[in-house]
Amino acid sequence: MKAIILLASLLLTTAPALAADPHAGLPPEASETTGLVEVTPRYVLMDTSGRAILDDYFAGRFQLISFGYTSCPSVCPSTLAAMSLILGKLGALAGQVQPIFISVDPERDKPDVLERYTQNFDPRIMGLTGSPELIAGVARNFKVTYAKHLEPGAPPAEYSMDHSVGMYLIGPDGRFLTKYGYSASAADIAERLKQRIEAYNAEKAAEKLAAEKQPK
Repeated sequence: MKAIILLASLLLTTAPALAADPHAGLPPEASETTGLVEVTPRYVLMDTSGRAILDDYFAGRFQLISFGYTSCPSVCPSTLAAMSLILGKLGALAGQVQPIFISVDPERDKPDVLERYTQNFDPRIMGLTGSPELIAGVARNFKVTYAKHLEPGAPPAEYSMDHSVGMYLIGPDGRFLTKYGYSASAADIAERLKQRIEAYNAEKAAEKLAAEKQPK
């Protein structure tokens, strides 16, 4: 854990350069936010088996990320259910997307709890957690807010977490692309994500073809 925290302190404070978005031609809709240039999609967390996971582990794939906690009564279950639907609608293209659920409640969301929770929705969803310090750093990078809420007279362990909602889309090159609002439908997100994946694949195919035509 100490090694992970040290690595996190180095990476979370270093923002990647922002280049032009090759998919910027896709028209934004009310359900999609493209202007959050201050989002820095960097993280160093742990999966449910205790492995350190960095954002660049998924280079070459899209990442669909949401924040929440396993005791969430409605928002998180509906978000993860939507993630599963999106993957289903993408079909074979779903292999190019890594869905991720980051817990903002590391106190209660132990690895085994988090794994059972995410697997209940879709085995492809990766649950990530970490120390309170690591979670706080990632939340700052993604401009996510969260806070513990305890009703008067309730036992200390029976708190809820107020937190930002929605899904963040990270591109294959590790740059933030857009945030899908909580009200966006799974069908809408899937269609727009499909367009992005197909545009990316076409771009890579063209690059490969151009390279093959180069004289050797």
